[in-house]
Amino acid sequence: MDSATFLVPGVSCGHCVNAITAEVWQVTGVDTVAVSIDAKTVTVTGDVDIAAVEAAIVEAGYEVAR
Repeated sequence: MDSATFLVPGVSCGHCVNAITAEVWQVTGVDTVAVSIDAKTVTVTGDVDIAAVEAAIVEAGYEVAR
């Protein structure tokens, strides 16, 4: 994967951004993480497994919309 964007409806504040960012950075191969409160998205770049990024978002306490 070069980049992927995930819809995360529960993103609503700075705490959400910090929690998600901290978990996603732990995924091996992540180059960048951008969380948008307005768009309710998490965009990740790097050579990572999409399922691992989704799992990190869930671990942070947020649901990924499908």
